[in-house]
Amino acid sequence: MKLQGEVDELIKALGGYWKPFEMLAALVEETGELAEAMLAFEGVKGKGQRDALVEEIGDVLFALACIANHYGVDLEGALRQTIAKYRRRFDGD
Repeated sequence: MKLQGEVDELIKALGGYWKPFEMLAALVEETGELAEAMLAFEGVKGKGQRDALVEEIGDVLFALACIANHYGVDLEGALRQTIAKYRRRFDGD
């Protein structure tokens, strides 16, 4: 995935990847921020903006790309496998 390569170039230019559990902590933190943005966007907690929601989704994807790159996992391939798994699961109903 081209974007995964761009993330890799940027991370290497910034000094390299964090340790795996530090990257996991970053993903969890970004996921929490996404939850806050969603709650605000849906009006549950304040009034959120679409821009904030888009930013947090991007941050989650960036953190996930870092983890995938560290382990040599192709994100697009992993997502395609998951889509196929769901198709098999629900086509059987």
